[in-house]
Amino acid sequence: MGNLLLPVMFSFPMAQEIFRSEKIIKKYADHLALDEVSISVESQSIFGLLGPNGAGKTSLIRIINQITAPDYGSAYFEGSPLNSKHIEHIGYLPEERGLYMKMKVGEQALYFAQLKGLSRKDALMKLKVWFEKFEIQAWWDKKVEELSKGMQQKIQFVITVIHEPKLLIFDEPFSGFDPINTDLIKKEILDLRDKGATIIFSTHNMESVEELCDHIALLNNARKILDGPLNEIRNSHKSNLVKIGFNGNLDNLKKGLNGNSLIESTKGDNHWVVKIKLAEKTSLNDLLQGIIPQIEVVYCSEEVPSIRDIFIEKVKEPRNS
Repeated sequence: MGNLLLPVMFSFPMAQEIFRSEKIIKKYADHLALDEVSISVESQSIFGLLGPNGAGKTSLIRIINQITAPDYGSAYFEGSPLNSKHIEHIGYLPEERGLYMKMKVGEQALYFAQLKGLSRKDALMKLKVWFEKFEIQAWWDKKVEELSKGMQQKIQFVITVIHEPKLLIFDEPFSGFDPINTDLIKKEILDLRDKGATIIFSTHNMESVEELCDHIALLNNARKILDGPLNEIRNSHKSNLVKIGFNGNLDNLKKGLNGNSLIESTKGDNHWVVKIKLAEKTSLNDLLQGIIPQIEVVYCSEEVPSIRDIFIEKVKEPRNS
């Protein structure tokens, strides 16, 4: 009997979960802040926690940081019920910054670093690296009140990440930054993710969400109304619109539409630009086969909605009781 060749089995590691909430309810007096909110945040990802003001984002962040506790439901950190031991593995940059204005920058940074468990020696070493990276060595002996808002936020960012926590929570981290410093902080956030950190990112800046987030959850009126990988959400909200640039006659284009609808047309300096809504069960290839004999296509692209558009659409939807 010849050698029996067994199939080679490959084992791919499952994405690990760093934080999970299960049907969390939180009330403040008669106000319902969270209504059975469940989310799952994968390790080494950037998770966008989105929603209009008053949606419940801050309440959920406060629960993760154990500033407050849920009335009902459960929260887990790396598979274990969330407890006080997990605080050292979490870094939180609140929207309302918390620096002592009369205190010197270096003294304050060193104080917070030691408060988070670093020895004085390690804290000084790590702060030196960050201060050099941000080119802020000259601020060490300045009082916080002497710095601009953007400069203060750089210090707050350093203090948040200095102990290298597993989970970082950034609430409007770019508030007060100019475009150059915004790009600098975005780069650092991506670098932290690539080095193993997980980020929960709360913001109203949808462009930053598009650039940074792997996964998003959208809260509105205390409920989660949208949740999933960013690209999947965008693709699932396509409206079958196609943008086409072409040379030729608009009437000739219309002859080749074959039941597809011309939504918008603009005559540019060099060519026409049109938006066409595809008919049901019609593909982009079907459309092109109809119009190419009529005109010269310069470019075409499928219109995928932005996260901003999806945000507005979902928030405006009537709430189901």
